[in-house]
Amino acid sequence: MAGTVMSQINDKPPLELEDIQGLVRFAHGRLSESAFLLLSIKNTEAAASWLASAPVTTARPSSPLPTSALQVAFTAQGLAALQVPENIRQHFSEEFTAGMSGDENRSRRLGDTGTNHPGNWHWGEDGNSIHLLLMAYTLPGELTGYLRQLCNHSFAQAFVVHHNLRAKFTGPQEPFGFVDGISQPTVDWQQTLSSDRHERDSYSNRLALGEVLLGYPNEYGLYTDRPLVADTVPGAHALPVATDQPALRDLGRNGSYLVLRQLAQDVTGFWQFVEREAGSDTAAKEQLAAHMVGRQRDGKALVNVSSRPIAGIDAWQQNNHFTFDDDPQGLQCPVGAHIRRANPRTGDYPPGSSGPLKRLQRTLGFGRRHPNDDVIASARFHRIVRRGRVYGSTLTPEQALRHPPLKKAREERGLHFVCLGANISRQFEFIQSAWMMSARFAALSKESDPLLGNREPLTSGQITDQFSEPQDGRPARRIQGLPQFVSVRGGAYFFLPGLRALAFILQAHRHLDPDR
Repeated sequence: MAGTVMSQINDKPPLELEDIQGLVRFAHGRLSESAFLLLSIKNTEAAASWLASAPVTTARPSSPLPTSALQVAFTAQGLAALQVPENIRQHFSEEFTAGMSGDENRSRRLGDTGTNHPGNWHWGEDGNSIHLLLMAYTLPGELTGYLRQLCNHSFAQAFVVHHNLRAKFTGPQEPFGFVDGISQPTVDWQQTLSSDRHERDSYSNRLALGEVLLGYPNEYGLYTDRPLVADTVPGAHALPVATDQPALRDLGRNGSYLVLRQLAQDVTGFWQFVEREAGSDTAAKEQLAAHMVGRQRDGKALVNVSSRPIAGIDAWQQNNHFTFDDDPQGLQCPVGAHIRRANPRTGDYPPGSSGPLKRLQRTLGFGRRHPNDDVIASARFHRIVRRGRVYGSTLTPEQALRHPPLKKAREERGLHFVCLGANISRQFEFIQSAWMMSARFAALSKESDPLLGNREPLTSGQITDQFSEPQDGRPARRIQGLPQFVSVRGGAYFFLPGLRALAFILQAHRHLDPDR
């Protein structure tokens, strides 16, 4: 059985760090080497046995610090392969059940068309062959030995390894050379955020726990729909009671949906394009690149950052303390810049709407400072927690522009994009389709995300390969013919269960055979 969509809060459940997989709370940055193993199950009994004894890392802090970490997540097909009953599986979200490459409409919305179409992917194209994801993290130099230890004889009896995606953490820079991860939201682990929407209607970097984990109140002050089971279901007694529906057990509690996309980045193509457009002028090149990304290479914001100190954060995070309210036309940071699309930092009401009277005026359409300042949805309902890792060798912008080109410039490099959220549709898919890929974001036209855009024309035939830089008192400078800089190599949706939910999933098949 499943609960009512967005069920109302009764009491907030206690935080259970020992039941939450560690990836939700930690990025495992100290464990800089990693491998994402995409597996299928060839023997259900052997797979359940191996997973039951796997050293899955939890969110509880440990001392001394761990030297390795292991996380496990399942596709909808993986839950079926482990013989989780269909009447339980059907209550996971539709997006998870259908899969990332499940239908052409979803592919179109996500920008997975043209060269990004699932038919061109290296993995995940059929949506059926991948059953689970093992994410292994170690200290430098220890990954090969750790994988050898994990992938023992019993592992080989249980699984087929389809892909081994190696990744690493080498610092804050992403492959194009820009400091990344600054705008990661601060999760409200203590559940102290007010449920009064008028106290939460302006932009904040704090995120309700229920936006990341199922079974907790989200930004609406409600519980996101998730799989709930009757107490009479075998093994259900070990699951936590659903806080909002105490007659049922909560299979979703302490779990999250995980999105994995392999994104190849054309670092050479990006910097060569920027240099051509800038006419080899160094300052103009850096400015154009910063305008397309939305930050300078060192991570500094293009708009004014608040000088008010924020308790508990360092200077690097202080650089994240800004909104775009005072730059409505994009004169400092273009409206279509990558980070402005990914996180427009909007509140529930447009800027200048504090207080009941002003909110009423803005609701009625009065007092707008700029024609487009109320066309972007509130950011707090569409936030995600990112846990991605880069792959391939590092190629600096200077190396990318080297003539003749360096040999390693031909190697593939990019990002294994990983994000967590309680609602795939409202979070990842909304950001991807309504903000990143949309040629109409914030009333723009003919341009999608300058980094992630696939440059494919819309169904109407309208082009999407432009980028505009607004200029004060003059028409915007419109750059045409942007190449595609990022290509999708694979992707899938996973369920990252809590530890009790994992145990329930692993024993499900035993209750289908009366002889066991």
